[in-house]
Amino acid sequence: MRRTGIYTTSTTLGEAVQAFVPLPLPPSDPVLAPACFAAGNHAAELALARLSGVSGLVPSVDWLLYSAVRKEALLTSQIEGTQATLIDLFDAEAGFAIGNTDDVEEVTNYLRAFRLVQDNLRDPAGLPISVRLLCEAHRLLLNGVRGSGKQPGELRRSQNWIGGTRPGNATFVPPPAERVADLLADVERFIHDDSVATPALPPLVNIALVHAQFETIHPFLDGNGRIGRLLIAVLLEHWRLLPEPLMYLSGYLKQHQSAYYHQLSAIRTQGDWEGWVSFFLEGVAAAASEAERGIVAIASLIAADRRRLLASPKAGPASYRLFEALPMMPRFTVELARQALNTSFPTANAAVKLLEDLGIVCELTGQKKNRSYSYQAYIKLMAH
Repeated sequence: MRRTGIYTTSTTLGEAVQAFVPLPLPPSDPVLAPACFAAGNHAAELALARLSGVSGLVPSVDWLLYSAVRKEALLTSQIEGTQATLIDLFDAEAGFAIGNTDDVEEVTNYLRAFRLVQDNLRDPAGLPISVRLLCEAHRLLLNGVRGSGKQPGELRRSQNWIGGTRPGNATFVPPPAERVADLLADVERFIHDDSVATPALPPLVNIALVHAQFETIHPFLDGNGRIGRLLIAVLLEHWRLLPEPLMYLSGYLKQHQSAYYHQLSAIRTQGDWEGWVSFFLEGVAAAASEAERGIVAIASLIAADRRRLLASPKAGPASYRLFEALPMMPRFTVELARQALNTSFPTANAAVKLLEDLGIVCELTGQKKNRSYSYQAYIKLMAH
């Protein structure tokens, strides 16, 4: 059996526990055999290539990204127990009153963290993928929400543990705090040093290794899962597997949550890197195919609704422009429409009314004033 780490005695809350310190990447003694990942990697890379191709068929990549990034934000947060829904998120963005503001704030924080990392990586003067950048993202992630008292933006300075009521009966005890910085520096080196991965492993396999290693190090007191999954999305772009973050892997991981945790655990307990890599590659292939189907369905819906609008004798520039804004504003008021169109209230109102008469949007309140609207068919497809 392969050894993937060593145990060291750590004391926390007055209890001596055996903390797991992972060996540096990539796995060795034995190295990962291509037989365990070749077919899975090929299928996953093909699915990602198809997804990239389909994204080129739509008139606006912006609205694809709007939906994909929000789904990832929502699903990664739901894995951690957040109850927010897609509609809650759209309603919050439209300024509607929502019940579970705390949960929505957590999802919104993830979106901010994701944007921060992406902006840095796309800016020649920005930070590269690094411990420093992940700490900046972590600060945004925990800002003003659950976990905001757990050192946002800082590597942990105390021993943590996973599962169990106390350190002594924990399911897993990550490395002692004083080892965290060096362990993360190893991961950073692995990401950026092409000579480290010997024999050279495919980028998707490397992403699987990095995610698992990050979760094993568990460098923060809270938010490790979300930052670790953010890292997956970022590395897909960094290693040029996707031009944009069009895929939401957290949906697959949430659907197979117990297998996800089990496979991560088996790396530490049984040295089973192969099982985790296979699971991860299957997940990428499934998530990319689902994202591809989703894009085709949404593009078909928008094309059909656009044809209906163009066929209407009452349609004019304002209604066309409002329709094109809908995929990034699926819940709205007439005032929001007026702002988006930069026009007068009567013009915006007439454009909204036409879309309602055509059955493209529906009114939600039943009131005469302060009315709210929804692009319901689109939201339904996205929430699928």
